[in-house]
Formats: sequence, structure tokens, C-alpha cells
Amino acid sequence: MVDAIFEGKNWAQVPFHFWSVVMFVFGTMVGSFLNVCIYRMPLGLSVVSPPSHCPHCKYSIPWYLNVPLVTWLYLRGRCRQCSAPITPRYFLVELLTGICFLGCWLAFGPRSPWLGLVYCLLLAGLIAATFIDFEHFIIPDEITLGGAGAGFVLSMLVPQMHGTTALIPAMQQSLLGIAAGAGVVYMVLRLGKLFFGRQKFSLQEGSRVLFTETCIELPDKSISYEELFYRESDAIALHAKRLELIDRCYQDVSVRLSPKMLSIGEEKLDPETIPHMEAICGQIVVPREAMGLGDVKFMAAIGAFLGWKAVLFSLLISSFIGAMIGLTLVILGRKALSSRLPYGPYIAIAAVIWLFAGPQIIEWYQDLLTGPIR
Repeated sequence: MVDAIFEGKNWAQVPFHFWSVVMFVFGTMVGSFLNVCIYRMPLGLSVVSPPSHCPHCKYSIPWYLNVPLVTWLYLRGRCRQCSAPITPRYFLVELLTGICFLGCWLAFGPRSPWLGLVYCLLLAGLIAATFIDFEHFIIPDEITLGGAGAGFVLSMLVPQMHGTTALIPAMQQSLLGIAAGAGVVYMVLRLGKLFFGRQKFSLQEGSRVLFTETCIELPDKSISYEELFYRESDAIALHAKRLELIDRCYQDVSVRLSPKMLSIGEEKLDPETIPHMEAICGQIVVPREAMGLGDVKFMAAIGAFLGWKAVLFSLLISSFIGAMIGLTLVILGRKALSSRLPYGPYIAIAAVIWLFAGPQIIEWYQDLLTGPIR
């Protein structure tokens, strides 16, 4: 009796769309876990312990109030204990993950159930990375480096990921995808830094600029040092009519602040020993990044799962999507032209397009170019 339960041919008799329902439900459950990752990973918290709880009143959520989709609707988006609002993101992530898992099963399940499951894992990582990057402008290494490692290992177990049934070619394609993802995007990052690596803020004459321990405060905005200092060579530069430290004052002096050095005229200081600095100036130049290292590692992970062609496709399409969304936000007045935008979500969207329709799009484009001339 027990042997019959685990017999493969018996499972094969189960209707295909029974598994479609199972995959959707399973996806919503994975989405519930992704919500935990999205909230906790950027804060450096464990995704396992403590169990799910309200971030406002710390109420430990029992299992019967932790049912994906249903609970959020039943409680009308509020904590049962303290009635604090629960962001609709929880419902959205669960629903989106369920739909993505269902889509993977319908698209790849008939060809290979294992291939469908592998791509479900990829989509789960893309969803988590997207929402984390939107909120925090980072993509955790657990997703990027972990994804690259998982993609390579799974390529050995499921070679169909790279259009082959042979182990060695699949491993080669995965490694080539990792190299292309990291190498091409890093090159774009370096070129972007070379040509667009500085941003100039023109201020009203006599404006005060404050340098605190965590950020630089301009008259109309605050910018954290984490956003500015990507590498040790990055530096903030200005010419101060007056510069005040806690214990001294300077007049008409050039200032350059990097992660490791504060230069005031010819004097060199350790920034760690200067908790507060105030400058009177009319202009300041800060470093700017077109992309971050997180995007480089993220593209490497995508390459590990989908190969080098997907990397090039995702880079091109994500640039187009990002440009269109950025320009739309500027036109609508929601963002300034120089505002920082997360790039990871656009990479994720492009990778999803490749996963479900990329080869067909390439084939259509090639036919368009090589079609008969009338």
C-alpha cells in the first residue's frame, strides 16, 4: 500500500490541472515566506526565528491567521490584536507568486515538471529582489550570490534549463551565463561611472550644507553616505566660503570627503574623527552610480539560470523599461531627473519576459530583419 503511494506511474494518472491548482496554492505559500524575507533580510534579521508576528505590537500570529491571501482579506488588512494596518504588499506578493508558479507550471510542466519547479525558484528570487530593491535600493547577497550558486548546481541536476539533456554543456552554459552577467553589467557600471559618475548641485549663495555621521543634508534633501560612497575613491567635493567643525573653523577653503579621507585645503583628516561639519557654499559635487554591485551579482544569478543570451536580452530590455518608467515619472512630476531609481526590478521584469517569450521575440525580430523586401 505504501509503495503504491510513491509509485511514479500512479502520480502520473492525476489530472494535469490538479497540479495547476496545487502549484498556485503552493506559490501563495511561498509568497507568504517571501514577505518574511522582504521585511527581514534588509534589516539583517533571521527569516526563520522568531515566528511570524505583527511588527507593531509583536503579536505572534497563529497558524490559522497565517493563511495566504485569505487572512489578509478576512482581517481587512489589519492586525487582529492591535488593528494596525498591514501593507497590501503582503497580499500582492502572495497573489503574484501564486500566479507566477501557476504560469511556470502551465508553460514548462508539460515538458518537464522539474524544469517548472526550477523556474518557480528563479521567479521567487526575482520577486523578493524586486520588492526589496524598491524599498531599500539593495539586493541582498543571499539572493544574488545564493541565486548564482543555486543556478549552477541546478543546471547539473536539470540540464533542460539550458536546452540540453547533457550535464557538461549545461554546466558550461550556466558558467558562461554567470560570467556574462557579471562581466557585461560590471563593464556597464564602470562606463556609467566614467561618463555619468558625478552629480552637481547648484545651491543658493550662502546655503548651509551639514555633514552628519550618517548623511549629508542639503537645503532641500538628505542623502545618506551609503547612497554616495560605492567605492573608496568616491568623493564629495565643494568649495566652502566658511567651514565649521566642532573645534575649529576655516574660511574660503576647498573640501573633499571620501570614505577614508577628509581633505580641508592641504590638511588631511580621518572622517571617523569628525562627527559633525557645516559648510557655507554655493555648489557641491557628489558621486553618482548608474548601477550598483548588487545589480552585477543579480544579473550573474539570472545568467546562471537562463544563460548568456538571457543576460544580453535582459540588459537591453531592462534599460528600455527603466528609461520609459523614469521619463514617465519625471513628466508626471513624481521624480526629479537626477533622482535615484532601483534598477533590479527592471532586470527582473526583463528576465521574466525572456523566460516566457524571449526566444520567440528574438525569432520574430530576426524574421522582421530578414523578411522579403517588397
